[in-house]
Amino acid sequence: MFVPKMFEFEDKSEQIAFMKQYSFATIITNKGDIPIATQLPFIVEERAGTLFLSGHFAKANEQANYIEQMTSLIIFSEPHAYISPTHYEKIQSVPTWDYISVHAYGKAKIITDDYSKILALEQMIRFYEPEYVLQWNQLSDKYKNAMIKGIVGFEIEVTDIQGQKKLSQNKTELERNKIVNHLQQQGQVEQDLASYIKNL
Repeated sequence: MFVPKMFEFEDKSEQIAFMKQYSFATIITNKGDIPIATQLPFIVEERAGTLFLSGHFAKANEQANYIEQMTSLIIFSEPHAYISPTHYEKIQSVPTWDYISVHAYGKAKIITDDYSKILALEQMIRFYEPEYVLQWNQLSDKYKNAMIKGIVGFEIEVTDIQGQKKLSQNKTELERNKIVNHLQQQGQVEQDLASYIKNL
């Protein structure tokens, strides 16, 4: 990732918190010389100082065939917004885009046994919708076993992580305040971005 000095985002604990908050990410893996990608929800977990990402593909998704041999890039990116030059003091200014992004790299290990797949699904349920656990527990083993036959579960040990916060750090405090005030009047994504800019 190209990261200008003023936009560096290197605090690991903050990166992990960001990844957990915006955990619907894009995983990119090469198929020969062609990159292929899938958008997936991830579980982000640190164990003994090592960061792991877990998730699952639909069995029909060919990307699963390459994740053990090739290093994958997983992009976590939210929130973001267009920034108009009307907020700047100088007339000779151009539009830009503010955003936060974390790139994680690693090779995956495919989960092969059914029991571990079930445990991985249950971990995902507890993270994304703990209220669903009761309904999940009422599903028959036959239904669950049929369902897991249709997925490829995996876990990635992250070997490199890079981040960027482009939050108008190169602008004046007055300009940033104008940007924040504008974003706070927009949708939820823009309001979330405004909070990051405000807290610089």
